[in-house]
Amino acid sequence: MKKICPELDSIDIGGGLPIQTSVVFNYDYQAMIDEIIENIQWICNKNNVPVPNIFTEFGSYTVGESGATLYKVIDKKQQNDRELWYMVDGSFITQLPDSWGIGQKYIMLPVNNWDAPYTKVNLGGLTCDSADYYNTEAHSEDLYMPMFDYNSHEEQFIGFFHTGAYQESLGGYGGIQHCLIPSPKHVLVSQDEDGNFMTELFAEEQDAESMIKVLGYRKQRGKAEHLFPEDIEE
Repeated sequence: MKKICPELDSIDIGGGLPIQTSVVFNYDYQAMIDEIIENIQWICNKNNVPVPNIFTEFGSYTVGESGATLYKVIDKKQQNDRELWYMVDGSFITQLPDSWGIGQKYIMLPVNNWDAPYTKVNLGGLTCDSADYYNTEAHSEDLYMPMFDYNSHEEQFIGFFHTGAYQESLGGYGGIQHCLIPSPKHVLVSQDEDGNFMTELFAEEQDAESMIKVLGYRKQRGKAEHLFPEDIEE
């Protein structure tokens, strides 16, 4: 390409740099980058052209670790002799669409009850969609979580980590999501120079009024908002 277009001086190699999706995975990023640079350099030397400026689009690698999604188990269900389901207070299709759309896996850990015995489980979302579940890890065909007594009011929380990329691009934060599942409460966590963690509320959990407005069923009239039949077009 350089021989055809001499003024060409840059190459965009796109994305694809992997991100950690399990606590047992460890990537040698330096070796990956070295391999990419060496291959570009070898091809340029072979064709007697100068090496170009290199641009990348490592989206997941850049921002993936900035996000996490936390769920509370709100029910337990024994499907048959072998399938135990933990039902969470959200939807994987809505809040983790990559897990549903492309089978993406994340670092998944229990937030509490670490000392309890563990058991094989399936995680189910709130919707009636048969695809709204999460039942394997990146390094295993099974998923294990702590055992807890739901009937005695014990609580279990689950965290999915490295979810910062792409999760809100389908409908936008606060948009209309699958089965009208609301966007969850969004909290920003930061750290000051002394190492102290600080939290800031970005948005409360999406409410029904917000979704009605997004769908166009509310019209602004002065300071009050009302629903008018004549405003709804056929």
